[in-house]
Parts: sequence; structure tokens; C-alpha cells
Amino acid sequence: MVNAQEQQIIQETEELLEAPDESTLPQEVTPIEAVEEQQETTAKVEKQKKKSKDDDIVAERIYTIPLQKALVRPPKRRAPRAMQLLKIFVIRHMKMATTVDEEDDELPQLIITQEVNEKIWGKGIEKPPRKIRVRVTKDKDDNVTVYLAEAE
Repeated sequence: MVNAQEQQIIQETEELLEAPDESTLPQEVTPIEAVEEQQETTAKVEKQKKKSKDDDIVAERIYTIPLQKALVRPPKRRAPRAMQLLKIFVIRHMKMATTVDEEDDELPQLIITQEVNEKIWGKGIEKPPRKIRVRVTKDKDDNVTVYLAEAE
């Protein structure tokens, strides 16, 4: 059983199919123009996303983090220790809160991107890099994100 709204939609679509109007027909576009329009729209969307990310960022710094202390550990514990050293370094230098205040209900998050993780674990658990260059950003909510530096 079809209700009144569905009948109205069906009638409108049948009318459009029977008598096409020039305004409803797609205009002829060359493939080059279509690609250029698509690139422009994607560029606009990326620009808007970048602006929204830039508005949220409070602080951004580039650090070279020494990870040589991870080599003191036994071979099967070196990469996890390197990750611990990275977290400790970022928490200290970005002045992250480690305790909950009365005003705030939750702690800020430390987010390590996949690229940084893959860089540390790239040669396996036994051979993490001796140092790593990262870009660290802090947003309005005091959440900290660690990215791999763009030069690498």
C-alpha cells in the first residue's frame, strides 16, 4: 500500500522523465573540465578541513627525541621502552596534566600517529631508532598529537 507522499514523489519523477526540461538536463562537459572542477572542489574541502584543524591548534613544536636509553634494556624490550620514552618526553615538554582537576572531568589525551609508531617499530622490537624527529601539536582541549616530522 502506497501512501500519499510516495504517490506524489512517483508522479513528480514520471513527469520529469516524460518531459525533460533544459534546466534538468546535464550540460555537456569535456573530460578535462570535469577533472578540473573535481580538483577545485576537493581543494576547497581540504582547505576548509585544514582551517578547522588550524583553529583548534594552540601550540605546535618540532622536537628531536633521544631514544638511546631504550638500548639499555634487554633486546626484546627496547621498542616498548622507546615508546615509553617518547610519551614521557612529550608529556614533560608539552606540560600535559597528569591529574584530574576539580573543574575538568577527564584527562587530556596523548595521541601518537601510526607513522610515528611504524617508525619506532620499523626495524623490529630489538632495534628502535636512536632518535626520532616529531611534530607535536596541542589543541584547545589540551589533547596532544604526535606526528612524524615532514622532512622524513
